[in-house]
This record gives sequence, C-alpha cells and structure tokens, in this order.
Amino acid sequence: MQKILGISAFYHDSAAALIIGGEIVAAAQEERFTRIKHDPSFPQHAIQYCLDFAQCTFDEIDAIVFYDKPLLKFERLLETYLAHAPRGFRSFARAMPIWLKEKLYFKQLLRRECRAMIHQQRSLMLNTHIDTEIAKDKLPGLAPLGFSEHHLSHAASAFYPSPFEQAVVLCLDGVGEWATTSAWIGHKHNSSGQYHPQLTPLWELHFPNSLGLLYSAFTYYCGFKVNAGEYKLMGLAPYGKPIYVEHIYRHLIDVYDDGSFKLNMQYFDYPTGDRMITDAFCELFEAPALAHDAPVTEFQKDIAASIQVVIEEVVLKIAQHLFTSTDCSYLCLAGGVALNCVANGRLLKESPFKDIWIQPAAGDAGGAVGAALEYYYQQFHVPLNNDATAKDAAANDTLASDNMSHAYLGPEYTNEECMAACREWGVTYTDIRAEKFTQTAQIIADGGVVGWFQGRMEFGPRALGHRSIIGDARCPKMQSVMNLKIKQRESFRPFAPIVLAEHAQDWFDLSTPSPYMLLVAEVIGKEPIPAVTHVDNSARVQTVTAQQSHIYPLVSAFHALTNVPIVINTSFNVRGEPPVCSPQDAIRCFLATDMDYLVLGDIMLNKAHMPQAQINQAKEVTFAKD
Repeated sequence: MQKILGISAFYHDSAAALIIGGEIVAAAQEERFTRIKHDPSFPQHAIQYCLDFAQCTFDEIDAIVFYDKPLLKFERLLETYLAHAPRGFRSFARAMPIWLKEKLYFKQLLRRECRAMIHQQRSLMLNTHIDTEIAKDKLPGLAPLGFSEHHLSHAASAFYPSPFEQAVVLCLDGVGEWATTSAWIGHKHNSSGQYHPQLTPLWELHFPNSLGLLYSAFTYYCGFKVNAGEYKLMGLAPYGKPIYVEHIYRHLIDVYDDGSFKLNMQYFDYPTGDRMITDAFCELFEAPALAHDAPVTEFQKDIAASIQVVIEEVVLKIAQHLFTSTDCSYLCLAGGVALNCVANGRLLKESPFKDIWIQPAAGDAGGAVGAALEYYYQQFHVPLNNDATAKDAAANDTLASDNMSHAYLGPEYTNEECMAACREWGVTYTDIRAEKFTQTAQIIADGGVVGWFQGRMEFGPRALGHRSIIGDARCPKMQSVMNLKIKQRESFRPFAPIVLAEHAQDWFDLSTPSPYMLLVAEVIGKEPIPAVTHVDNSARVQTVTAQQSHIYPLVSAFHALTNVPIVINTSFNVRGEPPVCSPQDAIRCFLATDMDYLVLGDIMLNKAHMPQAQINQAKEVTFAKD
C-alpha cells in the first residue's frame, strides 16, 4: 500500500501526518516534541514519530507532500508590497532576505531537511558518517515531493475523513497563498458507483479580505497574541455586550447577499505593516490597542462580544448561500476560523444543513493530513467498484463514522516507559490497574484534580481525554482552582465538559455528537455543573462513546458514583506551553502545579508523596521562561 507523508511547516503549528492506503495512521504537531508552543520549524520530530509508528523509513515513502505552494505565497507577498509601496518598506526589507536566501528554493530546503533525517537514520543504523554524501545531494531513497494548495489541503482534511458521502466544504482562515475563504463540493463515489473521492472547487475569496485576519485584528486590539490568542477572544466575548456590531458593519466590513465580504483596508495594517491595525482603527474605537496580556476591561469584553457576533453572522450567511446554491445536506469545515466553536454551534442549530463535521486539527497542522490525502486520492488511488459501499452510501447518505480515530493519532507509551520516567524523576508510584477508573472517579468526586495521561496523544489543539486534566464539573470553585493554581492563566477562560454520548441530550441542547469539542451548546441539565458552564449558560461539549476505552470508563465510573455523566476537562499543560506528550512531560507538569494526582497508564502518583526537591526542580524548569 502506498505511504504518503504530509508536512505542514514554516508558518505556525508545524506538523506531519502519515497516510497508508488512504488511512491516517499517525499525525502529530512538532510543538509536542520540542515543547515550543506553535513551533513553526521543520517537523523532524513529528516526521520521525510517524515513521517509527509505522515501522518504516524514508526509503519506503512513496511521496512527500507539502501543504501549500510557497512560490504562490511569494507572489502574493511581492504583489502586495508593490501595490502598497513605499508604505511597508521596513516589513518588505525584513521579509525579502529570508525569502531570497531560503524560501524561494523551497524544494531544495525540504530535500535538505529530509536528507538530513535520512543521514541521521542511517548513521544510527550503521554508525557511520556520510555528511559528504549529503552535501553532494547523492543520498538515494528520497520520495518525490509534491505541493498542494493551502485551501485544497484544508478542504481535503475536512472532507475525506468526514462521515459524509457528499458534502459542501467551507474553508475559512487567515490566508494561504491568495485564498482566505473557499468553498468546495466533495463526493466519495462517482456516477458509476466507484469509490473515487473527489473535491471540486466552487469559489474563493482572496487576500486581504479575510474573516480570519479580521478576527486576529481584534485579537491583537484586545491584547492577545495573533495566531495564538483567538480562542481567548472567543472565551471573553460572553462577558461583554455586542454594542459595536453596527459600528463594525458600518466602517470595517461590507457583507453581500451571498455571504462574500470586503474589508475597509484603511483600518488594517497586516498586508505590509508591523501591526494588525492602523491608527485609524484605534481612532474609530476611541482607544489604543491593549498592551499584550494586560488586564481586560469592560471595553475589551464589549469589543470581543461584538466581533464574535459579526463573525457568526457572516459565517451563517455564507452557509445559507452554499446550501441554496448546491442543495447539499451536509457541511464540512476547516481552516483556523473553524476552531471558533461558538460559530460552529450556531451553524449546527441555525443553518439549513442536516449536520456538520469539523476537522479536529482545523488549523495549519491539519493541512499535513489534507495534503497527503489529496495526493493519495488523485495520484495513487485506483478507483475500485464497490457496490456494497455505494449502496450503503446511497441508502444512508452518510458513512458509518469519520476516519480520524477520535484524533488519537499521536505517540503512546507503555507502563514500563511510564515507570522508567518515574525513576528518572525520583518519584514513587502505585499500580492501580485493577481499580484505575473507580479509584480515579472517587478522587474526582471528592474534589481532587487529576492529571490523566492515557493511550495515544491527540492530534489538534484540543485535549480529548488522553492528555487531560480532569475534575468535578459540579464543584463551583473548580474553574478558578484550575485556571489560577494549575493552568496559570486568565480567570475568565472556560473549561469544557466531557459527557457520555448517550446522556448528552439530557444535559445540553445538542442534536449531534460532538467528539472533538468543537461545538458550543446551551446547558439544559437540571443539576448545576458550574465548573463547565460559561457565563452565558453555554459549554464547549465533548461527547465520548464506549469505543474511547481510556476516557469513557472513567466518566462512566464517575456517573455511577454521582449520577452525573460529566467531568471537567482541560488540556494537560500550563500557560505558555503545549499539551504534554511524554510521561516525562506529564510528571514535570504535575509536580510544578497544584494537581493532586497523576494517572500515567496504570500507575498513580500522589502529590502528597512527592519529594519537595523534585517539586522545586519541576517548577524551576516549567516556569524558567517567566
């Protein structure tokens, strides 16, 4: 079976994914290995993990596919700078040397990085040094390189793994090469009933008109970091009043009947400047941009609420037009804007589509998956006539389930590796495999906070029950405890509930499963769950099924104890670092924070039994950057 390696790199959230015979077998972000949040570097660790997981080498890879086309991106940058000259010269002067030195020779850059990895692999195997062969570019075994367009990678990541036989695909992000918004229609079977997945473009909108960059401009204005703090803006929005909505429509964005839009670039500096916004933007709202991470005021809350409403309304308008123009019943989403789970919740509830599916790694990391899948289906896959599959698809209109394996596509560690990590840290542990779920559920019900490290790491930005911090959703103090004492982050940030899928509709106004925590729904349960209920009575829901053998039994055990089928869930990390990947990462994070227990596979660590020296060491390492 053909093996395709997808790569996303050099902007933010670098990642690698391995596709074998059309199946996503492994995928991970580079940040999880380097511990650099949103790491943009070449994903050598993520690539090595994918190869190791599949027990293959570069020699066995049939194609390596990059998630966008750098030369088209360079064309856009050059045309933008020329159109705005002489404005933006400083930005141009900084960017061009990097492009002229490296990025214009992108194929050579990728080959050099991959060949360096081949060299490393062979040196380890043969204990030899072959640097001269690398320098001469004579190493054999490197597969052909392919380049997918950025939005095609997004679209492929959304449609091919989705459960839908046919769907409209909407991609919304900052910008790829030129596209900022694109629409596609996807089919899993052709007219002859052959399984032959195909994406066809419908239309696209171009830079600088971008919903993603509009939202990022307001992220910047409210003191959060662009390409990292947009979810903070979304979490802040319910605390404010949307009093600036008409102001935004009047001055910043024109929206047309079909949902297309145009920004008033008088107010935005991102095409060529050093900032997202101009002085005119600040004058429009009669206040300067908030300093990075400064305390927010009622003004920032109202600003956040206002731009959130605008984004939701524009997305809904686009969706309505797509439904009307295609008469298709299902919608797939990808691109950074698709991580706005409040907008997704409104799409599910208010749009005419029967159901929606969102790529869990909707941002650039997911582009590695999409690029590899698109290349596989268009270059390697030979359509086979599968009457049974075609009939099932025709009868049900959707396939049985998605192909993302619950996003559990990252590394997994054995109990022996977990115990070895404990010995490295000099900490004691207890084997609890016989009563892991019941014992942990009791700790949570008693008010304890548990680090939960199980199975394969999640792919994408959300913790989905394998690299999570778990607590009692019923506890009124749990949100503030987790935010301030464990996550070390802003007090307004909400947490998400994990709920047993069969009980979800008793507690949330949710008409479809939400396996990837990408839908917000109203809380309707009779018993209060304050730790996961946002100020607007909403929650970002993750539903889990019995197939999720590492988290479902824990929630079930908690349900048996409390009659509440819900626990609080947040990613296993502290502010400023990515979620943990290895047992060593987990132990360090556990020791450095106020978590009470850590469950690593089948062993448990109790904070009360941890040596103070190890706690001090973990805090020093974890918070050294502060």
